[in-house]
Amino acid sequence: MKAKWQTVFLSIVLAAVLAAPAMGADTIKLGALYNLTGGMSSIDAPALNGAKLQAKLINEAGGLLGKKLEVIGIDTKTDQKAAATGAKKALAMGVVAGLGYGDTTFVMAAAPLFQKKGIPFVTSGATHPMLPKWVGNCMFMVPFGDDDQSFAIAEYTFNKLGAKKVAVWTDNSMDFTKALSKFFKQRFTELGGTVVLEDFFMMGDKDFSAQIARLKNAKPKADAVFISAIPNEAGLTVKQIREAGLTLPIVSGDGFDTELVTTVPGPKLANDVYFSTHTYREDNRPEVVAFIKAYEKEYKRPPENAFAALGFDAVGLIADAIKRAKSTEKNALRKALAATKGFKAVTGEITYSRPSGVPMKGVSIISVKNGKYKVEEVWFPKK
Repeated sequence: MKAKWQTVFLSIVLAAVLAAPAMGADTIKLGALYNLTGGMSSIDAPALNGAKLQAKLINEAGGLLGKKLEVIGIDTKTDQKAAATGAKKALAMGVVAGLGYGDTTFVMAAAPLFQKKGIPFVTSGATHPMLPKWVGNCMFMVPFGDDDQSFAIAEYTFNKLGAKKVAVWTDNSMDFTKALSKFFKQRFTELGGTVVLEDFFMMGDKDFSAQIARLKNAKPKADAVFISAIPNEAGLTVKQIREAGLTLPIVSGDGFDTELVTTVPGPKLANDVYFSTHTYREDNRPEVVAFIKAYEKEYKRPPENAFAALGFDAVGLIADAIKRAKSTEKNALRKALAATKGFKAVTGEITYSRPSGVPMKGVSIISVKNGKYKVEEVWFPKK
């Protein structure tokens, strides 16, 4: 009798073991690495919301290859070591692709681990144009490169704001912020402008009184100040510059595309701020209209910034490649991603026509006046 029950028990165990892969095979897993806490949370949390929303809509429409799509969010806490650990965790879960981050430094901590496994990684918001070259052929970008967004805000500062002399403040601890300043200075001086002062700070700094004092005493005086920062410092620098009585325009890149630019200084001080970012605000393309409607329905609020749309686009881009490849096999998926042409994303059409995984896309110039955001123009790179 005992032998009979042992046989039955072993049969049940064997059936469960054999069923496990089949059950797991019903889900296509994507590892979404984001800094949901810490200094990058105001752009990474909306990005994950966008990513999950896209997966939900895909599943409601029937899924992919007859399977459900699962976005596994992993909080890496604005910490590079946690980013590497998060990548290992995602890979151990059997994800077919990774996605995430609004900053280059964290992508560089995680994406190379995906590259070693030959598994694609798509960044939703990191913008350094060298990322695909640094990481390898499994690295793809949803956003434009820092060269494009820096050129866009440099041209707007010189041509539209009439600033011929600028001060440049740079967060010297981040690859993204250093690249942004480099490309801004390049284009601004090509146009005939002059950088009258360069100053630096570090991620996590909270007191900018020394930089403000040097800005006040700069000779000749700056017509505008370009601040290359991530969200936490974006709001603080605006607040402290305006509290010091300085009214010159403040210009920046997409690190300023955060509600902190208005909530930290308040609407009265959040004035004459301009930044380049990803195109979707005030855009009536059907992709944009549908995304905003779906986001508001799901989260009971409008998208916080362009990074919500970028997270949405990252999952959409991967899903599109899976459909075209008719497979989640890593080499087939990588080749399909590399062959992307004319993918109609919320933040602009994505085509990998360059010899790297960096798309050429429009760049929105946003103004902030009395705490209100407005699209001033959309800049397009010259081919």
